[in-house]
Amino acid sequence: MPRPRTHDENLRLKLLDRAGELISADGPKALSLRKLAADVGTSTTAVYSLFGGKTDLVGALFVEGFRRFGLRMSRVSLSGDPVEDLVRLGVAYRESALADPHLYAIMFTKSVPGFEPAEETSEQARATMAPLEETIRKAVAEGVFLDVPAEVVTVACWGFVHGLVSLELNGNLPEEFTVSAAYEIALRANASGWLRH
Repeated sequence: MPRPRTHDENLRLKLLDRAGELISADGPKALSLRKLAADVGTSTTAVYSLFGGKTDLVGALFVEGFRRFGLRMSRVSLSGDPVEDLVRLGVAYRESALADPHLYAIMFTKSVPGFEPAEETSEQARATMAPLEETIRKAVAEGVFLDVPAEVVTVACWGFVHGLVSLELNGNLPEEFTVSAAYEIALRANASGWLRH
């Protein structure tokens, strides 16, 4: 009878989530493979077996964060109205960040000094923004949005959403600020600002 496989995908995801939580809460120095294994109830051998070393583990966190993010972005039902679609994509961006805040910093900041994703991994991460890029490219090409390079609109919209989400995740918004309602109003105003009048 074959031995049961204990180093499975479920354990891999538990380790990734816990590793992200440790880095998010206390910085990269908090990521000890021994502590990580103990927190998840496994052995350091399992961690090495699944990821190799700490550098590979951080790389896997980056990949997993963008995998989850890409799934949420690709599941957005686009209407064909670029303003509405930018709002929907912005909402999905925020939902992804709130669902996995422990991965967000690894995805979008230099929270682990010295970590640089492999070129192929970086390309996969950039590909998760395809729904946003395609929506904007089409709106510019069809004359619905201002006649400016689509890349400018894309980066501006991404920066706007990223800034709002980062402020929220870091607790930098005023207490009386009702985030979800205000967030959609802000997204719609930003997207409408690109319309050609």
